[in-house]
Amino acid sequence: MQTVGKIESAALRLRTAYETRTTCEPVRDLVEPASLETGYAIQRANVRHWEDAGRRVVGRKVALSAKAVQQQMGVSSPTAGVLFDDMCAVDGAELSIADLVQPKLETEVAVVLERDLPHERHTVADVLSAIAYAVPAFEIVGSRVRNWDVSALDFIADNSAASMIVLGTRPKRLSDFDILRCAMETRRNGEVATTGTGAAVAGNPVNALIWLADALVRAGRPLEIGEIVMTGSLGPMALVGEGEHYCGAISGLGSVDLHFVP
Repeated sequence: MQTVGKIESAALRLRTAYETRTTCEPVRDLVEPASLETGYAIQRANVRHWEDAGRRVVGRKVALSAKAVQQQMGVSSPTAGVLFDDMCAVDGAELSIADLVQPKLETEVAVVLERDLPHERHTVADVLSAIAYAVPAFEIVGSRVRNWDVSALDFIADNSAASMIVLGTRPKRLSDFDILRCAMETRRNGEVATTGTGAAVAGNPVNALIWLADALVRAGRPLEIGEIVMTGSLGPMALVGEGEHYCGAISGLGSVDLHFVP
């Protein structure tokens, strides 16, 4: 079992990097032998610190939802992260590259909940009935670990690389589009950068949400009404740079735009 001191040391290393917009060494060297639970313990330590400092949790994210990425990271399930109020922007946002650390961009379906999800095991019906609406969204992920040299523990401890989200402003009910078969296309300065489908996310983004809801109940902090959930990337991540404009379109759901400035 890890000591509190080791958990706090690892949390401080990542927190300092986050707050100073710099990178750091991996934290796995501080808490060996490593485990996924240790990664979540480090993540929780920083969430508590930031909540005490006045940041407000507004949602959660699912990461590593694709089987190929899970195999690459040595895990058998997705991972979870926390979204704070100061991470949120809306369609048409301008984000400063200087405020981001090793950023990459994902295009996702974001959902907002109109019911709590408190059960130990959720069904498809439970989850579908809890979703108020969906919007197209970008997630900007950014590892605070230098050169993205991350194990699964490092990735989870670093809040699953959560940095910023950009939400579309025209919500739709899930009944208004096909979340499984929807096609995604992301353009960088008008040229296609990435493509994907809803099926790339754990077979269906709804499956990712079921996994997240169950996992968070086990962790003691279930999903609640009003929370935003980023369900996972519909395709590969895109590298981003200063001056670039991105448009992410999801068939049947709409599009979201973002411009990276100095």
